[in-house]
Amino acid sequence: MDYSSNVHSIECPKCGHGMDEISYGGDLLIDRCTNCHGIWFDEGEADLLKSKWMGEALDIGKASTGKKWDSVDDISCPRCGNDMEKASDPDQPHIWYEVCEDHGMFMDAGEFSDLKSETPADWFRSLIKRSR
Repeated sequence: MDYSSNVHSIECPKCGHGMDEISYGGDLLIDRCTNCHGIWFDEGEADLLKSKWMGEALDIGKASTGKKWDSVDDISCPRCGNDMEKASDPDQPHIWYEVCEDHGMFMDAGEFSDLKSETPADWFRSLIKRSR
């Protein structure tokens, strides 16, 4: 796995801190918050990273930290400033994220790792945490 980090110009839509631009394999750039470790995916990047071997390694934040940020409801797209829509994964409804239909999606720390590694335990988690 080959990835590197560069400081980037967008701000985290959840906590307002700066985001680092993380390169995976030289062909994919993901924005990750320097504070809460949430991840911004431009359109199609989440699906592409999900298909990559060890793609979840870019999600370095703790899931427990990410869950705390779920309560922040009203966030704006870091690309256009428009309000983002709340969504949950159709196959794993306990995973909550925000979407800008024009630019991409934001996942809190730990959510991408959970999304990438779907297990039978996810069915039980979906019973505990309601879908959005």
